[in-house]
Amino acid sequence: MQPRNMSMSGVVDLAAVKAAGEAKVKAEQARAETARQGGPAAVPPSSLVFDVDEAGFESDVLQRSAEVPVVIDFWAEWCEPCKQLGPLLERLAHAYNGRFVLAKVDVDANQMLMQQFGIQGIPAVFAVVAGQALPLFQGAAPESQIRETLDQLIQVGEERFGLTGIVVDQEAAAADAAAQEPAAVPAGPYDALLEAAAQALDANDFAGAVQAYKNVLSDEPANSEAKLGLAQAELLARVQKTDPQQVRKDAAENPADVPAQLAAADLDLVGGHVEDAFGRLVETVRRTFGDDRDHVRVRLLELFEVIGPDDPRVGAARTALARVLF
Repeated sequence: MQPRNMSMSGVVDLAAVKAAGEAKVKAEQARAETARQGGPAAVPPSSLVFDVDEAGFESDVLQRSAEVPVVIDFWAEWCEPCKQLGPLLERLAHAYNGRFVLAKVDVDANQMLMQQFGIQGIPAVFAVVAGQALPLFQGAAPESQIRETLDQLIQVGEERFGLTGIVVDQEAAAADAAAQEPAAVPAGPYDALLEAAAQALDANDFAGAVQAYKNVLSDEPANSEAKLGLAQAELLARVQKTDPQQVRKDAAENPADVPAQLAAADLDLVGGHVEDAFGRLVETVRRTFGDDRDHVRVRLLELFEVIGPDDPRVGAARTALARVLF
């Protein structure tokens, strides 16, 4: 899904806690000291990704951001898009080899941090550079766009604050990579088609991805990976063709217009506002009848597929849908 700039409304004033100038001075002092001692000590690859909570935020994030950009991944166990984005961010943290580190925040266990950053939906990704918070994006996103965002973040850290990252123990990194090398497994009957569909999705070839997933489902209708992929591809294909501002305007001015509400719900979901998307369609089901009602109901079920059946927001929306239907 496309990255979206997040509102900074309600974000904790991190600059007041760790002023950028102070952080830059500390970073320069730290580099001078390590240079005096013969160069920076290498850190193990395990230092690149870590969990952080409210108690450790000062030391694990704010202080560390004086040395290297800290990317923060706000996630939860029940969030299906988080399960897609989290492993990608972890892999990139290792691939960038110390140019940034990744802090993972479980929002269920750290509600105060979520409120301080003004987060309305997850996954949400911020960065802290020299004590200053920067919103990166909300919702899942293609790897190419995430890499572009990270490159820009690293450039800002270097040019404005002189952050050159940390040195990673390359021997340990190579050993970890060898240990994590997956064992070869026989290819399944649809692995090639699913891989082609995923590549099309990453390349924004949504029509190609839709067709590839449909090819799998034509032979195996219960294939869960293909069902999820198809729902995502169709959603992104619809959103790609819209003018977001016009969609929002039409939906606000015409609450009874079914196509307008469907388009707005798609934007809500892509932007990470899952509950808003579900609530909009449940309310549209309530005020419609006949074929219109059935069309909206089916679209809502498709969006449930995108988020995943285990997400509590899906369960709540299913209950709300049952109330208006029966």
